[in-house]
Amino acid sequence: MAAELFPSNKLLPSASASSSTALQQNLTNNNNTKSCCSWQGLYPTIRERNSVMFNNEMMADVHFVVGPPGGTQRVPGHKYVLAVGSSVFHAMFYGELAEDQDEIRIPDVEPPSFLAMLKYIYCDEIDLCADTVLATLYAAKKYIVPHLARACVNFLETSLSAKNACVLLSQSCLFEEPDLTQRCWEVIDAQAELALRSEGFCDIDVQTLESILRRETLNAKEMVVFEAALSWAEAECQRRELQPTIENKRLALGKAIYLIRIPTMALEDFANGAAQSGVLTLNETNDIFLWYTAAKKPELLFCSKPRKGLSPQRCHRFQSCAYRSNQWRYRGRCDSIQFAVDKRVFIAGFGLYGSSCGSAEYSAKIELKRQGVPMAQRIIKYFSDGSSSTFPVWFEYPVQIEPDTFYTASVVLDGNELSYFGQEGMTEVQCGKVTFQFQCSSDSTNGTGVQGGQIPELVFYA
Repeated sequence: MAAELFPSNKLLPSASASSSTALQQNLTNNNNTKSCCSWQGLYPTIRERNSVMFNNEMMADVHFVVGPPGGTQRVPGHKYVLAVGSSVFHAMFYGELAEDQDEIRIPDVEPPSFLAMLKYIYCDEIDLCADTVLATLYAAKKYIVPHLARACVNFLETSLSAKNACVLLSQSCLFEEPDLTQRCWEVIDAQAELALRSEGFCDIDVQTLESILRRETLNAKEMVVFEAALSWAEAECQRRELQPTIENKRLALGKAIYLIRIPTMALEDFANGAAQSGVLTLNETNDIFLWYTAAKKPELLFCSKPRKGLSPQRCHRFQSCAYRSNQWRYRGRCDSIQFAVDKRVFIAGFGLYGSSCGSAEYSAKIELKRQGVPMAQRIIKYFSDGSSSTFPVWFEYPVQIEPDTFYTASVVLDGNELSYFGQEGMTEVQCGKVTFQFQCSSDSTNGTGVQGGQIPELVFYA
């Protein structure tokens, strides 16, 4: 079963609530020109009067049969309005090669998406939803309606997540939208393991698969990459109506299998996973084992150079740190701070202080929340060496952070009560191309705030 592009199926915040439906109501109930002869006087603007004509048989001088065979819908249109809204319609109806057709068949566009495009042309309203936005983008591109196409891309960028990034990467290349492509790569690189394990990954075409497997900055264990490729191969067998046997999976992968950097796996991962998958030939398996263990390593078709991945960046919000004999004490209380960014980033973890009384081990419960709703949390232990350095603690997966929204970073520490703490805190910190803003959190019950306390660093990918 194909994965949903957007799990939430929510509408994009668009233009103000559509007035055209209400405007048409009088005419829909009685579409007789004679009985509605004074309808023009009901609406003061040309936009409102134009909106009445949307999907309306009144004065229609062309009809479209939209959709594939068996799923068509007949849609009325008005040549002048359509020609004003689209250069393609202008050429179709008024150009040198215009044909005088009363009915035009459009089998490659879905009816809801065609109607969404017409609604924009007639009513100047953008009404997009997750189920139809890609098909609407296709229609907007086909009929050269650039502002609607831009709105579709904005919708997709806003809705972008690890669950749909691979599918959108494939579509963005198809529609030649480089900005959207770049946004997809940012998500895939930073949240690679989530993206590779998503249902949408199995729906991509082979060219997109190869571009992902070739990616140098993919931030994932190679065993996860291998498992994702096998899942894709199984789905590809179903698309080709083949039994998902080991042989057919290898056939489906073709040369793409050599883009998986199997020799960079941990030996244990290879021995317990890839070596026993059956997808590799006996010679390939033997050669890779020899590559791990022999002084004279055999030549391999697989790349043996590890991926670079992404280098984490650190936002440090204090200008100095200190310790005193009566601070910092924990006793199960929460240290918390709120932050916002001006562009999308991915929080991978926090940098935390350690003991001011020599080396010590801490247990930390770290958490990220948005508007009070937990997005990620983890209980993890870390060791501090008694210095004033910060020590990284990581979430299981990087967390996508959207711009211009405040998030809450929290930690509950258990360990040596006397630790370093930050001071001279800053409300705004510039980290490369990203600006972080900080404000106090009501969740903080242990004294941490903007000016001083704990959670000195946010570790992120941008």
